[in-house]
Order: sequence, then structure tokens, then C-alpha cells
Amino acid sequence: MKYDVSIGGNHYQLELGRDASRWSCHLDGLEVDVDAIPVRPGVLSLRVGHEIYEVKCERKADHVQVWFRGECYAAEVRDPRSLRVRTRAADDHGPRKLTAPMSGKIVRVLIREGSEVDAGAGVVVVEAMKMQNEIKSPKKGTVQKILVNEGAAVNAGDVLAIVE
Repeated sequence: MKYDVSIGGNHYQLELGRDASRWSCHLDGLEVDVDAIPVRPGVLSLRVGHEIYEVKCERKADHVQVWFRGECYAAEVRDPRSLRVRTRAADDHGPRKLTAPMSGKIVRVLIREGSEVDAGAGVVVVEAMKMQNEIKSPKKGTVQKILVNEGAAVNAGDVLAIVE
């Protein structure tokens, strides 16, 4: 598993692997002899080579705070394979299309064209297999265009609305 890690403004590539008996760790391509044991929630006993450290971690909304040797660092860990990471950068810039995740029927349009919408707010409700699914806005912005009407049949992937 590969991760992009930022700690205190420095960027690293971390690769973790596991064979039958132990974990392997490569930091920026160099193998590191490391072992971690959870001491209590949010605290690890970390052995790096022959040195042992206590590391405390606390998850915040957009980062992790890490305490190491009495210093606090802001850390961010990103899995480059994650869809959330790949799409997060696009969320704030330019128009975004809301697409139907499955075939179904539009049962409600919850907002009008030109209305302001928050990220995660419902825009359209699609009924599929007798279940109603609220399609939410991927970003904060203005509903530029609603492309469906109540009662319309849609296929998976059809564009329902555009938020800018």
C-alpha cells in the first residue's frame, strides 16, 4: 500500500507491505526497520531501528495532529488510489455534474435552478427498485442547470444537474 504523507510541511512517500511473518516499510524508497504497538487509543509505541518512541495521534476534521518528542505536527495521509482523494481537488473548481448512480425514475427535484446549495445537500431524488435515493451536491455552489423533470426515467450515468 502506497501513501502520500505530509508532516509539518515536508512531503514523503510511504509504502507498507506485509509478508507471512512481518510488515515492511519503505520511506521515499528507502527500507526502514520499524515496528508499532498500540499502547492505548491514539498512542503508539514506535520502534525505529534501535530507538523507541511514543507517538500520540489525534484526528481532526482535515488532518491528524501528531505529538512526537514533545512537538506537535500537522500530518496528512493520502491514499493516491482513493476516489475521494482524486476528486477532492476538483470539488472546489469549475462546474460539477450530478449523475444518476442507477437507472430509475425522478420522483422529486428538491432545488431550483439558480439556487445556492451546500456540499452534501440534496438536489434530486431517484427511485430505483422501490427505494428512494437522494442525489447530493458534491460541492458548495449554485445550481446552474437541472436537466431532469419529476417523473422522467433516467439511466445510470445520466447527468441530472450541474452545480457551479
